[in-house]
Amino acid sequence: MNTLAPTDPRSSFATAVATARPLIDGVRPDQLTLPTVCTEFDVRGLLGHMLMVFERVTALGNGDDPMAIDEEVVVADEAWPAAFDAAAHRVQAAWTDDAKLSQLMVLPWATAPGAAMLCMYTSELSVHTWDLAQATGQTVAWHEPTLQVALQTALQALPSGDREAQFAEMAKDMPQIAGRPPFRSAVEVADESSTLDRLIGWYGRRP
Repeated sequence: MNTLAPTDPRSSFATAVATARPLIDGVRPDQLTLPTVCTEFDVRGLLGHMLMVFERVTALGNGDDPMAIDEEVVVADEAWPAAFDAAAHRVQAAWTDDAKLSQLMVLPWATAPGAAMLCMYTSELSVHTWDLAQATGQTVAWHEPTLQVALQTALQALPSGDREAQFAEMAKDMPQIAGRPPFRSAVEVADESSTLDRLIGWYGRRP
């Protein structure tokens, strides 16, 4: 792939990956069973969910069904960094063609061009990087322009109000999203809050 412009959504996703990567390296084996703010995941489960984000982005780029990805991710305790490296290479290969950015892609809750899909997953990966940092006591070297992309995308893509009720209504016609709502209702934060805090709050976390 040629050098990407800073405004290219593939660049934003790659930066989100680079931001998360040191934290993945920094997870100790004794931390894998620690709880996270995502109450359904311990640290090992959160890592698996983050890896699934990579695989879904790859599936979208390849024209495959992203919801067919197995949510049960099994990785040896010492192999998480290598698994993420391999997954990142698959993402890059799947999105080399610039035409992917304008191609319409489908999730159960959204149909959008590839560029918008990448931005949505940049948001999700950034939030889960925060989740991982909170669970393992690590510090994140955030990239403000990428956080801005993540926030603006989240504000457009995620509805306000009672998201659990909204997704429950959607699940009547789309059983593949039944069960746990993919997004919590937003938590109010002050207007002058940082980009990160506004992003975290919009995803239903308390900064």
